[in-house]
Amino acid sequence: MAKDAVIIYSGGMDSTTMLYEFQSEIALAVTFDYDSTQNAREREFAVMHCKRLGIKHLIIPLDFMHQYFKSSLLGNPEDIPEGNYDDENMKSTVVPFRNGIMLSIACGLAESNGLKRVMIANHSGDHAIYPDCRPDFVQAMSEAMSAGTYENVTVFAPYTLLSKKDIALHGKALGLDYSETYSCYKGGAHHCGKCGTCRERREALQEAGVEDKTVYDC
Repeated sequence: MAKDAVIIYSGGMDSTTMLYEFQSEIALAVTFDYDSTQNAREREFAVMHCKRLGIKHLIIPLDFMHQYFKSSLLGNPEDIPEGNYDDENMKSTVVPFRNGIMLSIACGLAESNGLKRVMIANHSGDHAIYPDCRPDFVQAMSEAMSAGTYENVTVFAPYTLLSKKDIALHGKALGLDYSETYSCYKGGAHHCGKCGTCRERREALQEAGVEDKTVYDC
């Protein structure tokens, strides 16, 4: 298949799996820096993997989100709640319409580069907390993007109905080392092991039978 896609790539576990699984179809990767608690650590891995695979990589700042939007991800690490990923308190980590904004920009990049698809690595574990990860949202955005572009750009989100465990199994088949990704919402040198994303990551890798080389603080 021709390289006809741009991927929204954070450097986390899910989008890194997608980067490797669909590398033959990806012409461009874009990382958005909105100055969240984990952005800096994720970005290090995003740069490394794109360089390793020879994929053109852009980093686009979205500092207005940090300035004007409200979310615990845009505050201090100590503001990040601890507990299960699907707990009510994790709603504080929602960055309003984040995926909508990122998909819109990536859509413009796709059309500007003659590409047909925008890849995003949302999954079923996101649905309870994040409205802009749900299937109906992804479908609506894809239709809007297609209607609003000459290239009829669409969203490609093959992990939408997969669990984190399923994604880990994809990575296992690809031989990925997930210690070369970053998930922790606290943004520290090591994964904290307490926040929702750390707990979800740990459980998924264990359930998938993947050796977890991640360094956790607890």
